[in-house]
Amino acid sequence: MTQPPRSPRPRAGSGSRSLRGSSELRLRIALIVIAMVLSVFGVRLFQLQGLDPKAYAARADAESLVTVPLPATRGEITDRNGVPLAETVSGMMIVADPLRTRPHAEQIARILANQLHLDYFTVLASLLKQAPANKPDIRFAYIARRVPATQATAAAAAVTKAGYKGIETRPDPLRDYPANDIAANLLGFLNTDGKPLAGLELTFNNRLAGKGGSETYEVGGGNRIPLGENTETKPVNGKNLTLTIDRDVQWYAQRVLRTAVQGSDAQSGTAIALDTKTGEILALADYPSYDANDPGASSKNDRGSRALTETYEPGSVEKVLTTSSLINAGKVTPRTRIRVPHTLPVMDRTIHDYFDHGNIHLTLAGVIAKSSNIGTVLATRQFTHSQLWNYLNDFGLGHNPDIGMPNENSGVLPALPTWTDLTQATVAFGQGVSVNALQMATAVNAVANGGELVTPSLIKGSATTTTGAKVGTALTQRRRVISAAAATAESRMMEMVTTLGAGTAPAAGITGYRVAGKTGTAQEVGAACRCYDGSLDVSFAGFAPADNPRFTVYVVIKKPKNGGSGGGTAGPVFRQILSYLLQKYSVPPTNTPPAHLPVTW
Repeated sequence: MTQPPRSPRPRAGSGSRSLRGSSELRLRIALIVIAMVLSVFGVRLFQLQGLDPKAYAARADAESLVTVPLPATRGEITDRNGVPLAETVSGMMIVADPLRTRPHAEQIARILANQLHLDYFTVLASLLKQAPANKPDIRFAYIARRVPATQATAAAAAVTKAGYKGIETRPDPLRDYPANDIAANLLGFLNTDGKPLAGLELTFNNRLAGKGGSETYEVGGGNRIPLGENTETKPVNGKNLTLTIDRDVQWYAQRVLRTAVQGSDAQSGTAIALDTKTGEILALADYPSYDANDPGASSKNDRGSRALTETYEPGSVEKVLTTSSLINAGKVTPRTRIRVPHTLPVMDRTIHDYFDHGNIHLTLAGVIAKSSNIGTVLATRQFTHSQLWNYLNDFGLGHNPDIGMPNENSGVLPALPTWTDLTQATVAFGQGVSVNALQMATAVNAVANGGELVTPSLIKGSATTTTGAKVGTALTQRRRVISAAAATAESRMMEMVTTLGAGTAPAAGITGYRVAGKTGTAQEVGAACRCYDGSLDVSFAGFAPADNPRFTVYVVIKKPKNGGSGGGTAGPVFRQILSYLLQKYSVPPTNTPPAHLPVTW
């Protein structure tokens, strides 16, 4: 039987060599690829570590780390009872990640500009913000600061709803003035960047502002990595500032003053209320004023405190200082008799009284009650130039009150070497010397305080201004200007001013109380000509109860156009504010007989 042919058998080792050759080829190729990859990595590593390691490390960090600010909470400004006048409320900042907002910057800018009432091009610039060449890309840019929380949240939500990314909100405290215009001339305000521009906000910014912190965290894909790197520097919040102001008294003084200024069609007005014994300012009102929440809606001239920055000639209120100094020096008494002529020539000028009269006989009390310029000048002739100057200097004229407000004006007490007989005569009745309202209120308060001048205070305790000055009730200074006896004598003469039938301002009296006061009318010096321009400033200063003073009030109305006088225009404002104080603080009448001095002889 024939056998089928067998298949040829492979030669030993031929198949294994083929398989082995194929594996070795693949291995060689893999090794070559690995070597090439390692070479690339090596070159990159050499580039990173050898050529410029710091720059590349910084770029890597910057691309994965974001630093955001943590604003400090600004300290409150409160009245003497802790009622907030300026406070920090919840607000938001709106920020962008430009790396994510650039692709749709125009659309996002339209949404935010409409929602927040911002300038479209300013917003667009922030959304497109880029880093300089060779710098890490920017991952943080401000869109808006200190936005009310509800408004900021709504704006960010509108962007998200439209399908865009890269806009977020973060806490950003917002400054608020809950009483709007109350004490605004003292408080000042912040701009949209949180920078103080006026008032106590400016002078005590170092105390109020605190110190902001920051947080740095790692991001990936535009989102925060929960377990990534995170560092935080916590903010240090600002300290509170407590004022001597009583918000209720401040509110009332501003409203009464506004009515008087508007009713007399005057240019402006000021009203000051002091605690007689301590010198603490209970109210310092200015009109026109402004809303501290919206300062841009008012004139720049209305945003400061005229009571501290503007000076004027005090007029006949000055006679309180002159005559009390004469009494203290033993030159006169309230009953001193003075023959008052129709006019009085002094050097090349002629002194007049505001009222026409022939030759009249007034006591010194009558000179005050009737407010006679001529009678005051005649009495002052018993002083040398230096004697009167020294007394007025002791009363604080020409000296800055230094209560911690910006731009306080020290006024001008003419230098003694320049004095002539005419200077002495005019200064004696309040012409030729300039003061600010707080200076004059403080000087009159010295008479109310038994002859001891107490420096005024606006800040409770002690606080340091941005210039390093320390102010406050803890630093109050006292000095005797006139004797207690001289102060009492002057007070009794001032009572005659508010006595019906004797003085010029019975409308300033308060039923049931003994009230000491003094009218003032002064010619206004025009800014353009530096001469008297025909307009007047009218004022009234005084205190009550006259025999045990508790409060001193001073009112100035500048340039009333509807006619006006110290007694008829400023006097009623004085009476209303003083009455409110006596009632609010439950000051009882002293139930002692009022002063009764002869005004003529």
